Amino acid sequence: MRRVLLPLVLLFVCSGLSFAIRYSYKNNTYQKLAEQYSLKADKALDAGEYILAEEYAEKAAENARLSEEFIKNKLRSESAEELLLQAKKRLDYARSIHADENYPVAFNAALDYYNQAEDSFDKEDFDTAALLAQKVLDTLAGIKGMNPLPKFYIVQPWEITRDCLWNISGRTYVYNNPWLWENLYEANKESLPEPENPNLILPGMKLEIPSISGEYRNGTYDPDMTYGTYSPMNINK
Repeated sequence: MRRVLLPLVLLFVCSGLSFAIRYSYKNNTYQKLAEQYSLKADKALDAGEYILAEEYAEKAAENARLSEEFIKNKLRSESAEELLLQAKKRLDYARSIHADENYPVAFNAALDYYNQAEDSFDKEDFDTAALLAQKVLDTLAGIKGMNPLPKFYIVQPWEITRDCLWNISGRTYVYNNPWLWENLYEANKESLPEPENPNLILPGMKLEIPSISGEYRNGTYDPDMTYGTYSPMNINK
């Protein structure tokens, strides 16, 4: 009996210590109990109290198992916390570049994932929290800083830019589609020299570019600035 129990006791002592060293949580309560019960098992073996030694060995094994679970849970907590921090930074960055306005669907989805991740973390469901935090990062991965699409456009002379509602509507920063020119006409109709004539616009006129798919627009078009390309699909993803 002594020859069978002794390796078993040593196994749990050594395995418990390896967990502590490997994961740097060697001072947890379960690990201390595992070591204490292992020592008691050794003393019981030396005293020839084999049944008691076996009981202590079983308790050492159980606490070694609990120690392992404790360590793994701590590691999951750390991993989830780190991902949550990254997700929070990414959300803050996205908000700083007006992603909540330029990419409302993607931003709101990421924000919802983040709130769910925090809730899961509070409930100590660290695996789910980590998964949801990663979804935040994935959802916002393609969002980059750019100037918002312009809300106004100053009409230029025809001989320079060929400005007309058709051509203006076809510009990438407007609607990227000349067939949508009527949106410009309806928004600016009352400001035209001849409201019933959409073909007559004059240089220097300030045209409003209305939002037609929920896209965020701000400021007046500046040829020295770089703008994204309007696309209902890109804006609402």
